[in-house]
Amino acid sequence: MTEFEKMLAGDEFDGGSESINQVRQNAADLLQAINGSTDDRHRSELFQQLMGSMSESSIIRSPFYCEFGKTISIGEKTFLNMNITMLDGAKITIGNNVLVGPNTQFYSASHDLNYLKRRSWATHCAPIIVEDDVWIGGNVVINQGVTIGARSVIAANSVVNSNVPPDSLYGGTPAKLIRKIHENEQGS
Repeated sequence: MTEFEKMLAGDEFDGGSESINQVRQNAADLLQAINGSTDDRHRSELFQQLMGSMSESSIIRSPFYCEFGKTISIGEKTFLNMNITMLDGAKITIGNNVLVGPNTQFYSASHDLNYLKRRSWATHCAPIIVEDDVWIGGNVVINQGVTIGARSVIAANSVVNSNVPPDSLYGGTPAKLIRKIHENEQGS
């Protein structure tokens, strides 16, 4: 098993291995071209090369940052505003019709509480899932292992450390349930 495969499996891995560095360097080269381009068609083509999968109906504004790209999947008609950062050592899956505010950060990677393990930069990763029709306000942090349920809303400046059920309004640091979103608020 390569170090990249270990990372995707959620095991401890060597972040400086050749298998990981190749994917990381490819992403860095593509991101430089994406963030330096003003041609939407060209940027879309580059995003298709960068991402694991991304619907052509989705839009990501620059600048955009990630470490690997190949671990990210973005559904249809999804919009990511500027200055999004994704630490994508595990899969980050974003559904259809999702709105993500500027300066939002997705952290699938974390480090051990044991300082001795941190000395060697030991890292473990867990996936992040954002289901369909979610709205994430600006300056939100979504931490590893979190699933945000369909049609939920995350208030600006929140830090999401645990799963969010569908049809919920969450906010704060750490994010907590503010209230359920009722059927009459969901539209027709």
